[in-house]
Amino acid sequence: MRIAFAVLTVLFLGSATTAFAQKKLRPADYNAVINEAYNRFKDEKEGKNADYIPFLAKVDPGMYGIVLVTKDGQVYQVGETKFEFGIESIEKVFTLCMAMELFGDQAILDKIGADQTGLPFNSVPAIEIDGKKPSNPLVNAGAMATTSLLTSHFGHEAAWEKVDDYFAGFAGRRLKIIDELYKSEAATNEHNQAIAMLLKSYGYMYDDPLFACDFYTRQCSYGVNAHDLALMAGTLANGGVNPVTKERLIQEKYVPKVLAIMGTTGLYETTGQWMYKVGLPSKSGVGGGIISVMPGRFAIAVFSPPLDKAGNSVRAQEAIKFISDKLNANVYIGQ
Repeated sequence: MRIAFAVLTVLFLGSATTAFAQKKLRPADYNAVINEAYNRFKDEKEGKNADYIPFLAKVDPGMYGIVLVTKDGQVYQVGETKFEFGIESIEKVFTLCMAMELFGDQAILDKIGADQTGLPFNSVPAIEIDGKKPSNPLVNAGAMATTSLLTSHFGHEAAWEKVDDYFAGFAGRRLKIIDELYKSEAATNEHNQAIAMLLKSYGYMYDDPLFACDFYTRQCSYGVNAHDLALMAGTLANGGVNPVTKERLIQEKYVPKVLAIMGTTGLYETTGQWMYKVGLPSKSGVGGGIISVMPGRFAIAVFSPPLDKAGNSVRAQEAIKFISDKLNANVYIGQ
């Protein structure tokens, strides 16, 4: 049943991508909408910074920025859009893109999976429940397994340069590791190391598990700003082509499959409610960022560090829902 649901979601998002790409955009004052969203939620006090990673606990919880990038490369932004924060789990989307581009969509299903766990992003029981598999590429287990595919394919010495180049293509610039964040995470990631070792015992880790875990930790430590994330997400909104640089990063046929996984597990165990209320494939990170993609139209990135209990930015969720409603962006709305 879950596989059938995932397939239907892929088919729907594939048709949605085509339909919205062909749909003539209605005139909209994007700048006015994001400014209204910014002002409406700038005094939100709910949530708290991730404190299990010492570096993240120190980030100013008052920072808040919104960027919207259209498929043709128009950029609209308000608030704190230049501060570089940890990309964290949002990197999983682009690691998935690279793996899918290299190995194909069927390999992702066979070697990782595409099912929601219904449990927290770092859950060990989820692995046991789902047939001793990683479940999907957007939880920690699946992300490390996906990373291990890349490190095994490229080799340990070349892998970082290859991944770094790929991420730079999405962001339109070379991203840098926040060294303090990386050291902070590396010193506290025993749980992820244990998950990697467990996956190895079940045959779902494709390289040295501790190397893959450290590589994944380093990827999560990329410093990005809201503009970077909007451009990265905008590449998916534009069918796999960076809307500003015009570089193709992933084949168009794979984009609906990436969006389908985002649409079923991008906000962890609360993704169902998110899609029910907002209807945009999205991905959150405990650094405070959320990206959302409207296929064929635009992408949104919002940064605000305080999180809900599932690890999703409270203010970002509110802002994106408001923008989606204002711009009639829910992918489930018909023509």
